Amino acid sequence: MTYIQVKDIPNHLDQTVSLRGWVRNIRHSGKLLFIIFRDGTADLQCVAFRPEIGDEKFELARKLTIESSVIITGIPKPHQKLEGQYELAIQDVQPVQISPEYPIGKKEHGPDFLLSNRHLWLRAPKQWALLRLRHTIYYAICDYLNQNGFFRFDSPILTPNACEGTTTLFELEYFDEGMAYLSQSGQLYLETGIMSLGRVYDFGPVFRAERSKTRKHLTEFWMMDAEAAWVEHEENMQIQEGLIRYVIRTCLERCDAELTILERDKEVLKAADAPFKRMTHYEAIEYLRSKGSQITQGSDFGAADETLLTEGSPVPIFVEKWPKEIKSFYMKRDPENPNLVLGDDLIAPEGFGEIIGGSQREDDYDLLLKRMQDEKMPIEEYQWFLDMRKYGSVPHSGFGVGLERLITWISGIHHIRETIPFPRMLYRIYP
Repeated sequence: MTYIQVKDIPNHLDQTVSLRGWVRNIRHSGKLLFIIFRDGTADLQCVAFRPEIGDEKFELARKLTIESSVIITGIPKPHQKLEGQYELAIQDVQPVQISPEYPIGKKEHGPDFLLSNRHLWLRAPKQWALLRLRHTIYYAICDYLNQNGFFRFDSPILTPNACEGTTTLFELEYFDEGMAYLSQSGQLYLETGIMSLGRVYDFGPVFRAERSKTRKHLTEFWMMDAEAAWVEHEENMQIQEGLIRYVIRTCLERCDAELTILERDKEVLKAADAPFKRMTHYEAIEYLRSKGSQITQGSDFGAADETLLTEGSPVPIFVEKWPKEIKSFYMKRDPENPNLVLGDDLIAPEGFGEIIGGSQREDDYDLLLKRMQDEKMPIEEYQWFLDMRKYGSVPHSGFGVGLERLITWISGIHHIRETIPFPRMLYRIYP
């Protein structure tokens, strides 16, 4: 018996093959029975004709239910009505496990029900497409960085201090060493890697204890942080733009079926693969005010501001040179205006908001030490970080990409909670 996957059906036309998977749907009409079969690689219509397979096998097939696991043997043929698609003429059916009535039906289910049954909801076509798109985006990011001289450098998840403030940290007792925290970002540790490898990145889960319930927030999410020695602000943005455009092209090339299932407008994605726009923070505020926003100079953006800023833009927009008061202590000051930092946020169009935050890092020991003292940070706990500016300091820059934020934009999905297999949110940790 030759077992194949649905994705390989075109290579086995008119051959007897066997498929192993699950029943997505089943219906029968007289002497015909139609099974929509899936195996993780794709879906396939399988057709049983009673006079050909006999009464016993036909009745066995009729006992199958939605989400039953099954082995189906038959002959792949071109679909009779849909050009470029295929179907299987069933010869034999071997149930593996007959499923009882499946909890998720065709009727509309509320988000709480679906999230509580996330372990089953993952099998739905759109969730399947999102998971495959996530896989592609993850590896596209890694491919781009690998091709551009970056090395994987895994930073710890358990840390003795904060990266971006203490108000959004998850605490835990760490043996006899006192309190430890779940990482908010690997950035500070990554900066140590550039002195060894030149360009480094990490990619893994990070945690923010924000009490937020917006459609764009998760408590646990995946972040790719990258750092590079000898890279300054301008080149840093060029690397970021090259990365996002590479991801767009990769998804369009490899995920056509997934984007179709998600009903994503592919022409919109194609249009986004063009030079990104740039604005300073000052220019962005002035533009927003001209559009009716009440935002004032020196302020951070809210979701409505990000949406208004990119309205009508086919490409993401870099907002650079932010006021130092609203950005992190480690960002390098703009030599032309010390009240600004050489930082950038990349805002996705269509209201999807920030997908990258980056900056050139402060490389002067004394300047960084003073800022940390001004912010009353525990210097002794961060001495290892200061050492990077003490022993062979060089200009360097970095950025972070929120994987789920990027998936949300590429897929066009409304809620970020669907872009990760098991979302962790303010009021949800099950299943």
